[in-house]
Amino acid sequence: MKSTEENKTKQFTFLLYSSIAAFGAYFCMYAFRKPFTVARYDHLQVLGVDYKIALILLQVLGYATSKFIGIKVISELTPNKRKFYFLGLILMAELALFLFAIVPAPYNVVFMFLNGLPLGMIWGIVFSYLEGRKTTEILGIILCTSFIVSSGVVKSVGMWVMQYWGISEFWMPVVTGALFLLPLLIFIFLLEKIPPPTAEDIAEKSERVPMNRAERKKVFRQFALPFSFLILFYTLLTAFRDFRDNFARELWDSIGYTGDVSVYSKSEIVVSLIVLLIFGALYFIKNNIKALYIYHYLLLLGIVTLAASTLLFQYHHIGAFIWMVSTGFGLYICYVPFNALFFDRFIAAFKIKGNAGFLIYLADSFGYLGSMLVLLYKNFSVGGISWLDFFCSGTYILSAIALLAVLYSYFYLNRKFNNPENIHKEKKWKTNLTL
Repeated sequence: MKSTEENKTKQFTFLLYSSIAAFGAYFCMYAFRKPFTVARYDHLQVLGVDYKIALILLQVLGYATSKFIGIKVISELTPNKRKFYFLGLILMAELALFLFAIVPAPYNVVFMFLNGLPLGMIWGIVFSYLEGRKTTEILGIILCTSFIVSSGVVKSVGMWVMQYWGISEFWMPVVTGALFLLPLLIFIFLLEKIPPPTAEDIAEKSERVPMNRAERKKVFRQFALPFSFLILFYTLLTAFRDFRDNFARELWDSIGYTGDVSVYSKSEIVVSLIVLLIFGALYFIKNNIKALYIYHYLLLLGIVTLAASTLLFQYHHIGAFIWMVSTGFGLYICYVPFNALFFDRFIAAFKIKGNAGFLIYLADSFGYLGSMLVLLYKNFSVGGISWLDFFCSGTYILSAIALLAVLYSYFYLNRKFNNPENIHKEKKWKTNLTL
């Protein structure tokens, strides 16, 4: 009895410690990425492109390039190199923000590309500390809530720096980043103290190992069809999640919240708490195949919420704040699984020899490419349409394509799971786990 209580205490302590370390580390990263989006940069252009759109495009281009590089780098990353990669990449991003501040506009736009280039690797580094554990579900969702909450909080910090310190919108990003440097160092130190997965973790979730090029090709070929459909969905999902995030100020201003500093944080904290509770409950589902089915149901829930809330908002049946929270929920209930949980369960369900980082970065690379294409389309093809109308129209297109992609993936995986060979593997795994 005493031993059982001690094990529960140790597990709770590990969970709490790892959650704080991972949440804090990724939260701090956002201070180097998102604060500039709260500035308006009015009346500036770059080669006929709105200056703010150009900044976001170039940062996303850097981020997307980083994701393509990360398919190799993150999948091959060894534990002894993680802290050096993390710190070095953050310092590169902060240097780029400093150069953005001292070089006159519009020539400074190139430094936003150099800011995004290193930051795209951070997610994979942080998640590599957490994957392949019995508690990855909870750790992963806590990590995912960090980018929901942090995006709103660092925008509020950036706005506060401009309003109360009198910092210009060009110096605000580097100043905001500098405020988070010391906390980041502390959280990197804490991450390094997280112990590796136990034998019990490996038995339940399979061992996570670096993957070479041949192994990456083998996994993709084996599941090319569902991956392709899900990546198409994720590409559009990332594009509109990024659009809502990057142009949050324009969207909030257009629905009557001009100058409200706190609204960015309040709305995203509500979303993060709801998402945290839903995905945290999946920790109790030990069967990896059943968990994958549930993820598909949640994806469908997010799609319906996104389309239905927008329709209700346009017909004045719900208020603006409720609508923004609802679209945030719809986007994030779909977006969060692809960043950690879905692929962690996928590897465990099919006993794939590798790591979730490869699949996450495969999806992310195309996701951020899609984000760029949506911004270019908004600027050049429908430049006259308002931010609000563009976002509303986009939610319907996203929902329609997403519905087809998720249903296809569901029925494809259903056939795979009902394959006699896979059923035998799952039974054998359960027997070994019991023993």
